[in-house]
Amino acid sequence: MKITVLGAGAWGTAFGQVLADAGNDVTMWAIEPEIVEGIRDRHHNAVRLPSVERLPENMTATGDRAEAVKGAEIIIVSIAAQAACVALEPFRGLIPGDAIVVSLMKGIERTTGKRMDEVVTEALGLPEDRFAAISGPNLSKEIAAREPAATVVACTNIDNARRVAHACTTHYFKAFVTTDVIGLEMCGSLKNVIALAVGMARGAGYGENTAAMIETRGLSEMTALGKAAGADPKTFCGLAGVGDLIATCGSPLSRNYTFGANLGKGLSVEEATRVSNGVAEGVPTTDAVVALGRKLGVPTPLATAMSHVLDRGISCSEMLAELFGPDITEE
Repeated sequence: MKITVLGAGAWGTAFGQVLADAGNDVTMWAIEPEIVEGIRDRHHNAVRLPSVERLPENMTATGDRAEAVKGAEIIIVSIAAQAACVALEPFRGLIPGDAIVVSLMKGIERTTGKRMDEVVTEALGLPEDRFAAISGPNLSKEIAAREPAATVVACTNIDNARRVAHACTTHYFKAFVTTDVIGLEMCGSLKNVIALAVGMARGAGYGENTAAMIETRGLSEMTALGKAAGADPKTFCGLAGVGDLIATCGSPLSRNYTFGANLGKGLSVEEATRVSNGVAEGVPTTDAVVALGRKLGVPTPLATAMSHVLDRGISCSEMLAELFGPDITEE
């Protein structure tokens, strides 16, 4: 198939390589001329994914929006979540009428509280059965190295989910399918907040017990939020839920984990932002999760504690004390 990837960051480029390895003709779109030139002329993204010495021959790049999406059967969106609405608006009217639009983004829009499926479909005027989301334990550098991995494709139209899954399945990358778009979106967004907290605990010198406590209480929190939003709770037990949580909370390759670790070492939010490599989506998502919890009537002690870290600068020990709370409750 002819597939376009909007956004040539590390994950977008790595996923473009997966699609090319699966036999598709892949066009990357980027606003940075040096990235376009590098991929198009030298098959190398030295700016965002230098670990891959040479990208597949069936990958190219352009900075022209209309050229990028012309004739595309599947369009992948890999843009910073908080910038998605503005970035996608110029593509409205350019998307082919039968194309499936797939989001790799993980986040909740801070200003509106909308999930990425809502942002994308509204920005592009897209029917929900032509929108799909992809999420799972997918650290871009490992996938770029073609290490075995799996993901989940969600679409309300299961046939379209299967079509996307077929397009990105290779000998090293396996895609599963579901119709639970809300659950997949919630998993991908909320686990980033948990990764911030785990990273902070690790950076502060705490060990396995503390990390496991944060992860499991965080999983309970995100499952409750997802269920209240209309998701299938089983989704949170699979690759997009527990799987992604394990990967994100246990690897320095995770931007959210690394950002949290820097906070735990004593850096301020501003200092951690300056030294971070790329966008830690959990930072703007944290307050959005707290607001969502209030809207749905679901307690969010972990997200609330992390919001106090980000907004008030409380310490890791203070964050953990808030997470514990004074009351005895059922698990």
